[in-house]
Amino acid sequence: MTEERVVLISGANRGIGEAIARFLGAAGWRLSLGMRSPQLPEWADPHRVQVVAYDASDPSAEAAWTEQALARFGRIDAIIANAGIMIPKNVIEADDADLDAMLAINVKAPRRLAVAAWDALGKSGRGRVIILGSLSGKRVKSSTASLYSISKFAAVALAHGIRHTGWDLGIRATALCPGFVATDMARALTNRADNLLTDPGDIARITAMLLDLPNEASVAEFTINCQLEESY
Repeated sequence: MTEERVVLISGANRGIGEAIARFLGAAGWRLSLGMRSPQLPEWADPHRVQVVAYDASDPSAEAAWTEQALARFGRIDAIIANAGIMIPKNVIEADDADLDAMLAINVKAPRRLAVAAWDALGKSGRGRVIILGSLSGKRVKSSTASLYSISKFAAVALAHGIRHTGWDLGIRATALCPGFVATDMARALTNRADNLLTDPGDIARITAMLLDLPNEASVAEFTINCQLEESY
């Protein structure tokens, strides 16, 4: 039953992660929320919501988080790798430290989270992995987004790799790729008004749909845009 399923959501304290957590909590999911500064949200039912200190730059964080979630709930049915960073530099002006930082948070941490939760996801029989990619993982929109695109192209490939690896275990993975969403990250990159950006609540509704689809309706990529582009 949906009301018994457990989902881990990284970066759940604000923006897209917070919107997804709120929506899934209202839909009956039990939540384990990974936050750099953990604090139980005001909307959360403490009997059904766990808050865990999670730093995606710490290579040991994912194993510790999944252990705490399993100790509390006894199962993991889905993970949503939402935590991410964006350094607005082009591929020439950036240095290795900039690229390393984005790969660490946007690619390596989601992979480690999938590894840590893998056995539990397989036991579920319909484990779900959502990797928050980006349309920047589908095309390079501008020079200042080009370094970010490298990490997000890799994140999309990660979702496909997880989908292939977990298929026979009933694990389904999706790269969820929005354009500009009305969050602090996007506001720093565009002067478009919030009402012209994708609402985080709509990302949450789409995420819930992807989690609830049966194994026979796998969605490898889901792209969402607030503006007209040739392909996306």
